[in-house]
Amino acid sequence: MNIQTEKNEEASQKPQPLTQMRILSIETTAVAVVEAEGSYHNTTFRVRGNALYSQAKKHAAFGGVYPSLAKREHAANLVPLLGTALRDAKLSIDTIAQKLTKEQKEYLQKLLVREEGLCHALVTYLEHVEKPTLDAIAVTHGPGLEPALWVGINFARALSYIWNLPILPVNHLEGHIIASAVHAEDQSAQKYVVEEITFPLLGLIVSGGHTEFVYAEDWGKYRVVGATRDDSIGEAFDKVARLMGIPYPGGPELSNLANKGRQALATRPAHLMSVIKKMPRPMLQSGDLDFSFSGLKTAVLYQVQELGELSDIQRHLLCAEFEDAVRDVVITKTAQALEQYPARTFVLGGGVSANTHIRKGLEKMFASNELGCTLRLPAEGLSTDNAVMIGMAGYFMHLRNAPTLDAKDDLSATGNLKF
Repeated sequence: MNIQTEKNEEASQKPQPLTQMRILSIETTAVAVVEAEGSYHNTTFRVRGNALYSQAKKHAAFGGVYPSLAKREHAANLVPLLGTALRDAKLSIDTIAQKLTKEQKEYLQKLLVREEGLCHALVTYLEHVEKPTLDAIAVTHGPGLEPALWVGINFARALSYIWNLPILPVNHLEGHIIASAVHAEDQSAQKYVVEEITFPLLGLIVSGGHTEFVYAEDWGKYRVVGATRDDSIGEAFDKVARLMGIPYPGGPELSNLANKGRQALATRPAHLMSVIKKMPRPMLQSGDLDFSFSGLKTAVLYQVQELGELSDIQRHLLCAEFEDAVRDVVITKTAQALEQYPARTFVLGGGVSANTHIRKGLEKMFASNELGCTLRLPAEGLSTDNAVMIGMAGYFMHLRNAPTLDAKDDLSATGNLKF
């Protein structure tokens, strides 16, 4: 027998990945049930259950995400979110109480010792439902705030232990990339498809925690080629909003005020042109694909201090100039990235991808198709952090035979899945 024959036999004996799965996905503030079917480049996702809890109001008093509060809120809400997602998916079947064993309870208590109240709530729930028909659990494994990530990770480990299901540890950023690549075939029925994506792919992740260019030669083959040196775009939006008295989360309201500023400029330009100073467009000549938004934030601060108490029109114009500056940076940096890394597909992902002004700027840039590159934007509901994208990424991990974990594996290195 020659070497090639031996390799072929080994390949034939290796278990082939399932091409149809039902995945429970967990993203700290959300739980979903996603059914996936198809091959690596022609996949259909159906969302059977999707429960999301927003903590925005809880964090408003702090002007941003407060890690210890986020951790407590995750622990308090994961079991109700799980119950809702499984009921929506018709996988939650009430049963006569089936007590967990002493060994099981002791293991869960040890696993969830730092998540106040979570063990009791989970044990109570598990003793009143049958094990649902699932193939795997996908969970956000990083990057992100580790105190909050650990709640979701340990929750996944607990369910894995009791229900004997494998864990797919998902990179949060891959979730955003895939969520931007899918096409909403039937958004009302929560059906999404990934048709043949032409590689190489260039992605820009813009969110409250990340601003990164990611280059991919294929699914699972990622390389970060540019990133922010300080504030992320979403962080800059929220900080600038706070400077102008807009409560957290300030990004959406800042954009609303910016629209009013642009409308005013369109009707009374001569009178208003000198009211606000032009903002810098940082890092455009840096020679790399990195970003920096701290200087732009400081420029807003100086204008606010110089103007004193802002009138409505000053606030509107200042918001417009700031948002214009961010959009210009995104568009120019994207053009530079495509020169250095010619791609056939460009995706914009993350919470800030919902920003209409930035989206329109990119759509105009790609409209002529002179770049030889297709723009893909996330469907409604898939821009911000969500559990659906984690299930999608988990399925793609499965299709490329990425190793799964179980409840007792070491998941402590939450940064080990960085691109």
